[in-house]
Amino acid sequence: MNATTAFHRFIGRSGIQVSALGLGCWAIGGPFYDAEGKPIGWGEMDDNESIRAIHCAMDWGVNFFDTADAYGAGHSEEVLREALKGRRDQVIIATKFGNVIDTELQMLVGTDARPEYIRQALEASLRRLGTDYIDLYQFHIWGYPADEAEPVRETLEALVEAGKIRGYAWSTDVLESVEVFAQGPHCTAVQNELNLFRCDAAMLELCERENLAALNRSPLAMGVLTGKYNADTRFAKDDVRSHVPWYIWFKDGKPSQEHLQKLDAVRQILTSEGRTLAQGALAWIWGRSDRTIPIPGFKNVQQAEENARAMTFGPLRPQQMAEIDVLLGK
Repeated sequence: MNATTAFHRFIGRSGIQVSALGLGCWAIGGPFYDAEGKPIGWGEMDDNESIRAIHCAMDWGVNFFDTADAYGAGHSEEVLREALKGRRDQVIIATKFGNVIDTELQMLVGTDARPEYIRQALEASLRRLGTDYIDLYQFHIWGYPADEAEPVRETLEALVEAGKIRGYAWSTDVLESVEVFAQGPHCTAVQNELNLFRCDAAMLELCERENLAALNRSPLAMGVLTGKYNADTRFAKDDVRSHVPWYIWFKDGKPSQEHLQKLDAVRQILTSEGRTLAQGALAWIWGRSDRTIPIPGFKNVQQAEENARAMTFGPLRPQQMAEIDVLLGK
């Protein structure tokens, strides 16, 4: 393992340098539920395996980890704390707020964006993460009205001034929302959905214009772009992919045939130069913009290592990007 193989990007205006790939820590939170009792985790997890996976990724040069107080109703943050004991100064931590969590029931019981709640949620995350500051604090209410977001932004600015956070972002795909946050000098990023199947060019243009990083959730289309699923795949009932209707890559608890066919169309390009499919999909994101920092999830050491090793190949070449556009009819 060789950490020098990593390459780096910046979290926008902050100037904070991170590995060009981060790891998303949703899955390692384990089971948790929405207010109606529906599972929104990725099933049961082995915390020791999660910790080993984080250590493996760090050995391969990953220094950026994205979590949320919502993931596992706080458990993901606790697992990350255990993994980073004695190594906090080696990493950049991003977490999120806005969901009200019940840690006993492992449930999200509402949302809250009041300034007093933001401060309360931050203190709780700091305790669970075992740190006294957060590098990037992200608003996790995707559809919060943009015209009501200024008090949220100003609260985050105050937290920067207090030394509690270094910068902030909004996890949303709503352009107007990001524009409101971007007016704050310490807004440094947006967390947006971006992958081979779905790319919002206007959001990337906004990141260029406002000097923001684009942290890319679902960079592997929740596993479809790894190539390990087929039309017969069925997800467990406690896996969020089995029932949530707004993920376009799944229908009736199985991968979408349309997206499996699209993947087959570009398989040869993605696996060029020795890449796996997953590594090729991540390389496409890097080739799309120098603002992008994909944050794929992981459930074990093998996945964390495969994702991290994508950095040894770097972005796809412009010619390969153009060929993919033609094959997918973009």
